[in-house]
Amino acid sequence: MIVDFMMILKAIILGLVEGLTEFAPVSSTGHMIIVDDMWLHSKDFLSKSTANTFKVVIQLGSILAVVIVFKDRLFGMIGLNKLIKNEAIRGESRLKLTHVIVGLIPAGVLGVLFEDYIDEYLFSTKTVLIGLVIGAVFMILADIFGGKRTKVTSVDQITYKQAFAIGLIQCFSLWPGFSRSGSTISGGVLLGLSHRAAADFTFIMAVPIMAGASLISLLKNWQYFTLDALPFFIAGFISAFIFALLSIRFFLKLINRIKLIPFAVYRIVLAVVIYIVFF
Repeated sequence: MIVDFMMILKAIILGLVEGLTEFAPVSSTGHMIIVDDMWLHSKDFLSKSTANTFKVVIQLGSILAVVIVFKDRLFGMIGLNKLIKNEAIRGESRLKLTHVIVGLIPAGVLGVLFEDYIDEYLFSTKTVLIGLVIGAVFMILADIFGGKRTKVTSVDQITYKQAFAIGLIQCFSLWPGFSRSGSTISGGVLLGLSHRAAADFTFIMAVPIMAGASLISLLKNWQYFTLDALPFFIAGFISAFIFALLSIRFFLKLINRIKLIPFAVYRIVLAVVIYIVFF
């Protein structure tokens, strides 16, 4: 087996894109679709099936990063309190697994009902640009109107009603480019959560839904794990994990200070640049 180092470099770059954007409110799906259209499916790179499998693999790298960052919280939610090292959440956490399930139901149901429609009509660069701009406007409105009435400063204070409402708002993220974290953090802020509490809940909610979807996709596409593709997959997975870990830690430290508007500005600038250059 000959290792193509240019392919490995491309895998690292794509893992970087996934890792840096998966949990920031800028839409990793949107970024990957743009990269997909412009690079990933080029004739000299990957077949469509292998490329889709690769995207699942690097997403698993990002999920692993979330599990590492929130391991104590996740252990507490599934009853493994003996494994928790953080004294602050060692006891009975008020954030339950049922909060997460309630938050996942709305988008989960709509996603199943409209999966074929979304895949056929919304996965293109043009629709992503629309989602980037509309999502950015929503984030700006959340910062303007939501930040003034913060009542929930910890993820443990989230009620079932708020969890379900955030889940409803998460449905917007079914439009590629809108951003799952952008919609849920903005929705949480509008509902009275601090930016950090909303971000924590967003990341915790991501683990079961992303892990489940990724594992199902891997089982369906297991035949594409060939010896030739394996170094490419491994490089992308490691790259996504490392950059997602750095991105999450950086984001959580700064989100209460920088809030959402800087990310919204980035989204608008990106959409304008992509439109001018490619359309």
